[in-house]
Amino acid sequence: MNHRLLNENWLKLKENVYPGRGIVIGMTPSRQHYVQVYWIMGRSENSRNRVFAREGDFVKNKAFDETKMTDPSLIIYYPLKKTGPYHIVSNGDQTETIMDGLMNNQTFESSLFTREYEPDAPHFTPRISGVIDTAQQNYKLSILKSSRNRPEICVRNFFNFNRFVPGEGHCIHTYQDEADGTLLSFYGEPFEVSLFDDIEEVKDYYWQTLNPENRISLLVKFIDAISAEERISIINKR
Repeated sequence: MNHRLLNENWLKLKENVYPGRGIVIGMTPSRQHYVQVYWIMGRSENSRNRVFAREGDFVKNKAFDETKMTDPSLIIYYPLKKTGPYHIVSNGDQTETIMDGLMNNQTFESSLFTREYEPDAPHFTPRISGVIDTAQQNYKLSILKSSRNRPEICVRNFFNFNRFVPGEGHCIHTYQDEADGTLLSFYGEPFEVSLFDDIEEVKDYYWQTLNPENRISLLVKFIDAISAEERISIINKR
């Protein structure tokens, strides 16, 4: 494990005031659990008016105050679902697209080829997604984004990881930077980050990494590598 690289990547994430929504997938150091981390951030009142809530094995975004929700179209969805050996995490309603595809013998990739970035000009927020396949013991990440905020071009990047590295995960998030008031999409490959054996330590580590003003909610899911038993831990700012 390259601790220097992991620390450098963590510092870049911490220094990013607004990385937006983010996904981490990896494995605990003990090899006992597969891990998924997902967080949301927000700057508008509508975006900040959200919490994560359990619905059985799933997790849903919901309004903290229903009377203040103005437009739920891009901010209310299931970030966490599963079907069979597939554990899905995403930052939008493409969770349903992926799940429906996998249930109908389509691939993660082919399902996402039917989707694009979010239609929220001028940012055109990327759709980021991930899946763990516990049967094959591998995972995938994806980002669907505009090309330099040009809506006529959709770039679809897929990253396949054929094995887990104990104590490490790969992170992808929506925004890399901001220029002239426009948020710029994440670029490059998912980067390596640290994971830990305790679910609460993972949750606290990433919650403390995110900008306190803009962080909204964060969840961590542990999947037992032998029994497939699941644990989910959630923190909400509201």
